[in-house]
Amino acid sequence: MSLYPRTIVPTDHVEPCARRIRGLLNGEWVFDTTGARYVWEAQHYPHYYIPLRDIRQDLLVDEHDMEQYSVGTARQYGIRVGDTYHSGCVRVHTEKSVEGLADMVRFEWDTLDTWFEEDEEVFVHPRDPYARVDALRSTRRVRVEIDGEVLAETGSPVLVFETGVPTRYYLNRAEVDLSRLIPTGTETACPYKGRTSNYWSVRVADTTHHDVAWSYDFPTHLIQPIAGMVAFFNEKVDLFVDGERVPRPDTRWSPE
Repeated sequence: MSLYPRTIVPTDHVEPCARRIRGLLNGEWVFDTTGARYVWEAQHYPHYYIPLRDIRQDLLVDEHDMEQYSVGTARQYGIRVGDTYHSGCVRVHTEKSVEGLADMVRFEWDTLDTWFEEDEEVFVHPRDPYARVDALRSTRRVRVEIDGEVLAETGSPVLVFETGVPTRYYLNRAEVDLSRLIPTGTETACPYKGRTSNYWSVRVADTTHHDVAWSYDFPTHLIQPIAGMVAFFNEKVDLFVDGERVPRPDTRWSPE
């Protein structure tokens, strides 16, 4: 179990989203709305629900199925844009839904090529309005080791504080022993930070430690200070801050 629980909003909670939300598929705008709502379903983050009136309804394909969900009854639709067709990925909620969701539409996230909040791309899922991410410059002394081998050391890190996640320490590349880093093809995305540019494994003696470090060359505006810097998973390395070892946290990134 994670030692860093996220803020938990009650399941099926609905509230207005003040941001302009847009969705793009195969080069076509599927919707453009300022009337979206956040709906918390089973996850610890919300999903966008879009007013039917703000959707290109000519792109929807009625599949004539009704389904019952925790938030109410919805009619199933597919979506067709040019040669692209996705079946069963759109649901339009009926009057038999929780308050505020009648004629609201839920798209499976991966159905669309790109989601936008205002003019910024959103990755993976909507940003939780109850979560916070701060990137703060620091003069703490940070050292990163694996099996006693020093991988990096700095007196000018950037610390990222994210709700529900251990503090991450980003180091300048000049202060990282890049000769020990092995590039991998791993790529991840985060609603708050953007899409990673690099992942690295580390080989010490005869052991390879997989995907222990990463960087964002073009992070979101929220955390611009980390651009081009390197972070290591606290869960996979030995981390020392101001001379004191930081216990490895138990999270979903911990080695099995």
